[in-house]
Amino acid sequence: MQLNRKVIIIVLDSVGVGELPDAGHYGDSGSNTLGNCSRAVGGLKMPNLEQMGLGRLTEIQGVPPADNPTACYGKMTELSPGKDTTTGHWEIAGIVLDRPFPVFPGGFPPEIIEPFKQNIGRDILGNKAASGTAIIDELGAIHMQTGSPIIYTSADSVFQIAAHEEVVPLEELYRMCRTARELLTGKYAVGRVIARPFIGSPGSFKRTANRHDYSLIPPRPTVLNLLLDNGLTVAAVGKIKDIFAGQGISSSAHTNSNMDGVDKTLALMREDFSGVIFTNLVDFDQLYGHRNDPRGYAGALEEFDRRVPEIMRALRPADVLILTADHGCDPTTASTDHSREYVPLLVAGPGIKKGVDLGIRAGFSDVAASVARLFGLSFDTGEEFVTAVAQ
Repeated sequence: MQLNRKVIIIVLDSVGVGELPDAGHYGDSGSNTLGNCSRAVGGLKMPNLEQMGLGRLTEIQGVPPADNPTACYGKMTELSPGKDTTTGHWEIAGIVLDRPFPVFPGGFPPEIIEPFKQNIGRDILGNKAASGTAIIDELGAIHMQTGSPIIYTSADSVFQIAAHEEVVPLEELYRMCRTARELLTGKYAVGRVIARPFIGSPGSFKRTANRHDYSLIPPRPTVLNLLLDNGLTVAAVGKIKDIFAGQGISSSAHTNSNMDGVDKTLALMREDFSGVIFTNLVDFDQLYGHRNDPRGYAGALEEFDRRVPEIMRALRPADVLILTADHGCDPTTASTDHSREYVPLLVAGPGIKKGVDLGIRAGFSDVAASVARLFGLSFDTGEEFVTAVAQ
């Protein structure tokens, strides 16, 4: 077992690189988060990711294919049905689902809503599929008058509860989420219950960084559990701990922005331990993809690109960096929901070959198999790519 190594997995949340063959079944034909976003803004400036090989994965205006990529590059197909955060992250960690999480485009049925209201001692507002910012604008004033939380969902398998922090204290909102999580089982077992706190006044509401996700417990052990069982560390950054319901996680750092996530990842890279740093950078998805804001999305991509040299310099001799995503969320389409897309795979480090074409991987779980292999372990899902990329 290699004990003096960190594997840093950074999930660029929703940075897809083109529609999957079955995208039409999800209403996502033509989606290409990175490519379409680049064209919408007249080109992206990402020289560092360009040099790593990102431009070889899809046509990105302003990011041409590098002649001599400094990283190994490829893209991955999602095997699991669906296009949500939990499904994507679970597959990265080695769980391939055989059925999608349930969705409720018409709202949640009385058998869920009625006991939920009884348990929280309040009425509710909403109970429909909606954009998070739009439904807060629509119902936020009534919520402030009545104290009734706003319940909504989306095309994803989520039960979301929005409440003003001055009307419903955060701890009470989190208790509401735990109540919902206990009710949403069996055929109602959505992937995530999400607390969506906001502040401000009518006409100027703003969601805060105090979001909290309550995921289902993974149905079986992931590669994260395997690492812990073998004495290695799994440090989570961002919403990773929430996505895995704390399973397989040694420690967790909350973040309030992409750049805060990068800062906390860099701090962990300087610490003395062996294992995985698993980071989610959510701003791409939460702030820009779901709000159909290609200009904001482009700015966030370029901001991350400027931090790539710092991350590369922080890698120690045996460390490995894996950049990927969990799904798409094309900000240029009419939909405000996630999109069914390939995700990028960039692998780099002092001991990693340069310019290896990893092709189209058959599943996100190839990351899990590769992480296990990097620590001298084996995992029973996915095909490792370590043999191809190690010096």
